[in-house]
Amino acid sequence: MSGTVTRFFRYWPVWIAATIVATGVFLPVAYLVLRAASADVSTLGSVVFRMRNLDLLMNTVSLAAGVLFFATLIALPLAWLTTRSDVPGRRFVTLLGVLPLAIPGYVMAYVLLAVSGRYGALSLLLGLDIPRPSGYVGALLALTLYTFPYLFLNLRAAFLGLDVSIEESARALGLTHIQVLLRVVLPQLKPAWLAGGLLIVLHVLGDFGVVSLMRFETFSYAIFQQYTGAFDRLYAAWLALMLLAMTAALLSVEAKTLKGTFLARRGPGSAHPPARTPLGPWRIPVLMGLAVLVLWSVVLPVGTLSFWALRGFSSPGVNILEALMGSVSAAAPAAVLTVALALPIAYASARLKIQPVQWMERMAWMGYAIPPLALALAVIFMTLALAPGLYQTLALLVFVYAVHFLAEALGPLRTAFYQVNPSVEESARTLGRSRWAAFVASVLPSIRPGLVTATAFIFLSVMKELPLTYLLSPIGFRSLAVNVWSMTNEAQYAMAAPHALLIVAVSSLFVGLLLHRKSDRKSDPSA
Repeated sequence: MSGTVTRFFRYWPVWIAATIVATGVFLPVAYLVLRAASADVSTLGSVVFRMRNLDLLMNTVSLAAGVLFFATLIALPLAWLTTRSDVPGRRFVTLLGVLPLAIPGYVMAYVLLAVSGRYGALSLLLGLDIPRPSGYVGALLALTLYTFPYLFLNLRAAFLGLDVSIEESARALGLTHIQVLLRVVLPQLKPAWLAGGLLIVLHVLGDFGVVSLMRFETFSYAIFQQYTGAFDRLYAAWLALMLLAMTAALLSVEAKTLKGTFLARRGPGSAHPPARTPLGPWRIPVLMGLAVLVLWSVVLPVGTLSFWALRGFSSPGVNILEALMGSVSAAAPAAVLTVALALPIAYASARLKIQPVQWMERMAWMGYAIPPLALALAVIFMTLALAPGLYQTLALLVFVYAVHFLAEALGPLRTAFYQVNPSVEESARTLGRSRWAAFVASVLPSIRPGLVTATAFIFLSVMKELPLTYLLSPIGFRSLAVNVWSMTNEAQYAMAAPHALLIVAVSSLFVGLLLHRKSDRKSDPSA
């Protein structure tokens, strides 16, 4: 073990990347704690034990639970239909189940607001004046339509990986199809449901765009209000810490729930695919349900955006090119920096099976799990205390992007390294090349697809990011995401539509890459 650890420290890019990531994750949080603890005892009591905090907690928990519940109601049947039934056009249905990922939550909220109400798209086109969603219902609807694909993808992969022989044995013992589903299939889906559910709840906890547009007070929305409106930064710091505590508790519960879970096959299992269950008389109701889902999650957003975009392109004051260049000027360097930090960590993860590497991966996921608004506030406190000159600079914004999205780059890169035989690099070393020269000559060309995928993932994630961009961007900096949110907040739907439509178009590339990666993934079981 000691020799392996020594070999780990010989890979200096690995521990340099680990040091940078650890600094970016822990230092801002430490300064957030110091800022929150700077109040006197009397002030501290009035800040921490406000009744409003309990209301925020209940709102946040109820929204997360509601989104997870309804996302499960959509994702679980959809995953079963695309893997176990004879529903027509399964590949097309799978595509439609993933497409809503191209529509960020705040864009979905924009769509719900812009299509309804007295001056909404339906009223202007058809004379239908439907009530405008707001509050809990509006936030629940927008976040559910945006996040259910995360759960669908995990459950679908789990269905495809189930051992069919276990189900066949259960049916041979006299269990009905429903009993097999409840007693055999669903328990094996628990890890996938927890993984997808964790992503959904993390998105809800960190969401700022949807809850602010729908005027539903959660911790994220309250943090933003206190920091930008009331200028009560002490209270904002404590709200951020409470949100971090909720995230830590959620991760702990998820880890304990999976502890001791064993679902791997003890034998060879069944090699043949599962039989397709005929829908029979349920075919028409199922197709009608799929049509309703597609109408809400794809047709309505694209149609509403297109309607208002036709008006928005002719509206004065819309500079979509400037916003696009602003988004690209932050997304491009952030993608390069994130991949540069993830590359040595992913290499160590695939080659060095030791504890320090596991710690590095956990640090990367901590940076991803920290709610963006809480991370932004922590970074603000840190820079104002240590380096005021960095505050609201593009360099700081790019660095925070890299810390937050690092985990997204690790998956594709780690998969790419798993697919490269270590003997290729060893052969290059025996020919007299240095470790770095051997890596560049033999490994780097082989992992090029993973590099491209990781870079594209980060680029598109940064393009859609709202809270970090809004609070940390330089003065005068505009992006597509910020423009959509600010214009929608002022009910300027026509002006916001071209920006939102461009985000959806760019995000569609992300969905294409995601589907391509899902279909080509072979070697990394944890990716």
